[in-house]
Amino acid sequence: MKYSTEITLDLPREDVIKKLDNVDNMKHWQRGLVSAEHLEGIPGKVGAKMRLRYKMGKRDMELIETITKQDFPKEFHAYYDTPGVHNIQENYFEELPNGQTKWTSHSEFQFSSFMMKLMGFLMPGMFKKQSKKYLNDFKAFAEKGTSVADAKD
Repeated sequence: MKYSTEITLDLPREDVIKKLDNVDNMKHWQRGLVSAEHLEGIPGKVGAKMRLRYKMGKRDMELIETITKQDFPKEFHAYYDTPGVHNIQENYFEELPNGQTKWTSHSEFQFSSFMMKLMGFLMPGMFKKQSKKYLNDFKAFAEKGTSVADAKD
């Protein structure tokens, strides 16, 4: 399953990247993030791995992020793996003439478990909705300082 999402941020690209490329900021725009633990490689560089733990309602989820391309301020690509799912993310940051930044995210989900294949087939909109939510939450954090760290949803 492949799709793209995008958002325009009312900030220069340099400011967007400074906020995005800071692990300590992730809790402010990734709902449910419990921890981010560096596993190997040089943090933020190609080949680096990080364990991300989330609590989503009653469900715990763990992802391993592997950075595959880091060419800030233009692009950032990574894989996110959890049992049954391999997620390929390609993120592009375009500086707009009016001082804004367009963030385009290309997502590809590859499912290996029957249950995840079924979810991807029956509810593809759920995945896109979650991706868009992360972009909107980042926008609120980057532009206004709004944090989701204490959100209950």
